[in-house]
Amino acid sequence: MKKNIAVIAGGNSSEYEVSIKSGNHIFEEVDGEKYNKYLFLLKGRDWHVEIDGQKYPVDRNDFSFTYQGKKVVFDFAYITIHGNPGENGMLQGYLDMMGVPYSTCNMLCEALTFDKYTCTNYLQHFGLPTTSPVMLTQGEPVDKRAVLETVGLPCFVKPNAEGSSFGVSKVKTAAEFDAALTEAFSKCRQILVESFIDGTEFTCGLYQAGGKKVVMPVAEVVPKKEFFDYEAKYDATMSDEIIPGRFSEKVTARIQQMASYIYDILRCDGIIRIDGFVRGDEIIILEVNTTPGMTANSFVPKMLRVMGVSLRDVITEIIEDKIRKTIK
Repeated sequence: MKKNIAVIAGGNSSEYEVSIKSGNHIFEEVDGEKYNKYLFLLKGRDWHVEIDGQKYPVDRNDFSFTYQGKKVVFDFAYITIHGNPGENGMLQGYLDMMGVPYSTCNMLCEALTFDKYTCTNYLQHFGLPTTSPVMLTQGEPVDKRAVLETVGLPCFVKPNAEGSSFGVSKVKTAAEFDAALTEAFSKCRQILVESFIDGTEFTCGLYQAGGKKVVMPVAEVVPKKEFFDYEAKYDATMSDEIIPGRFSEKVTARIQQMASYIYDILRCDGIIRIDGFVRGDEIIILEVNTTPGMTANSFVPKMLRVMGVSLRDVITEIIEDKIRKTIK
């Protein structure tokens, strides 16, 4: 009997529209020959399955919905929500209580990586080179001079728990600092002020399923704007994404080894993506994305295409592996 797969998209953050695009792409790639697949949209308390433009409410008591008079209970959740509640552990906690396997990391890993400041400090504990941001909390006094003396100029101001570069500003002068704080605080109660890194940006995807870990090619990111903002990420004309990147074999191997190590110490699962910078001989980790973008223009699908690997096959591997582990 075919398993019922829910591809969950949407969420409660500014990344809602990106998540919908990721969800639609993953939904198309889930093998309809193997599974009954359903597009599940979530926003606030509105949880529903959408079929042919019709909405069918989801019963949160047993993670099911009723279609043509029959109850459909989901066997697996493929999570494509970027941000709250799919990337901060909340949805994973609910699914754990329901006994439903899912595609992402577990609740603890999701919560840890979603909070950039906490994740940065955790990785530093293992000797990994990361940024050293200053964290500010909304409503508390800010000593602008002290912060800027610590991080220097130019610097970046960004939300502590957001993605897709929403609310991020590059600050070149002290006069720009207050506006950057206002923009970041509009997205998150806690924000980070981070030193500018004059280097080459990279990103590396990886996943684990069926007892094997696959580290993808390292991509080089060359934005045509001040930095790799939302437009540069989702408009193919606004950045050059070189896969594999123009790094030496030695640097590429170090990035991939570092990414694999991070995957292990965070106890990750499914597909993740790690971003950072190469500056001279230094490799600096910027952040860990546990629910990376999966639109057709996103890095992970592009990396898999370069490898000659089918996204559909990877999705099937992950689904089968997680279901098998749950049954055990």
